[in-house]
Amino acid sequence: MLKLSIAMFVLIAAAGCQSAARHGADVQEAHAGSGNLTVGTVQREIRVGMTGADVAQVLGSPNIVTTDEERREVWVYDRISTDTAYSSSSGGVGILILGAGRSAGASSTTQKTLTVIVKFDAEKRVRDFAYHSSKF
Repeated sequence: MLKLSIAMFVLIAAAGCQSAARHGADVQEAHAGSGNLTVGTVQREIRVGMTGADVAQVLGSPNIVTTDEERREVWVYDRISTDTAYSSSSGGVGILILGAGRSAGASSTTQKTLTVIVKFDAEKRVRDFAYHSSKF
């Protein structure tokens, strides 16, 4: 009976713990869904000849609106984000009964920048666009 109780305890305590590798996967999964304005959105959606209204519908409001030397509008989207994710677990039951426990965890911090420049012609249609992205 005592052996059965110990075996049950070990199974319950082990089930509450995740490996560090599993925590790492959880952290990466959390990073995958972040962000609205992306390089992919710019590449897929922005085209020469689009109206400003179409660009605003796809990318949202620009951070900066200015004009070039010929007084044509230039929109700048400048985004910076910091993503921090943390995942942890511990064998709490093991701590109470055995006086010691196991814990595992992982954390990750990622910074991303994206700058998009959209240049309009005299008819207020996209004449050119460029982007720069970094992740560190």
